[in-house]
Amino acid sequence: MSIRLLKEEDFFVDEETVLFGEKQYGLVKISFDNVPLIIIKASKGYVATTHLDKKKIETLGEIACFISPVKSTNSLKKAKIKDTTSWAEELGIKQGMTLKRALEILNGEG
Repeated sequence: MSIRLLKEEDFFVDEETVLFGEKQYGLVKISFDNVPLIIIKASKGYVATTHLDKKKIETLGEIACFISPVKSTNSLKKAKIKDTTSWAEELGIKQGMTLKRALEILNGEG
């Protein structure tokens, strides 16, 4: 059995900002062969694509919610929340909520 380790040329990490309404959020995108891992940071937590393991994040005590993978950051405008940690749920973030609304809650905007 052989194990293939990732090399720097196997993926690309990009940092950018994304605008939702009048608010800009920091975004990290890690591109692999198919669909990128995306993490958007807000003041109280973050939104990530479902590449990340919810159970592990839950055990870490993170306030996080998850969206289905998207091919580009332009597709984020249509994204809806697929799952949340219990702490994100306590803030009022629910499955099916728009990404924009979830980010507003994670940013303390009600």
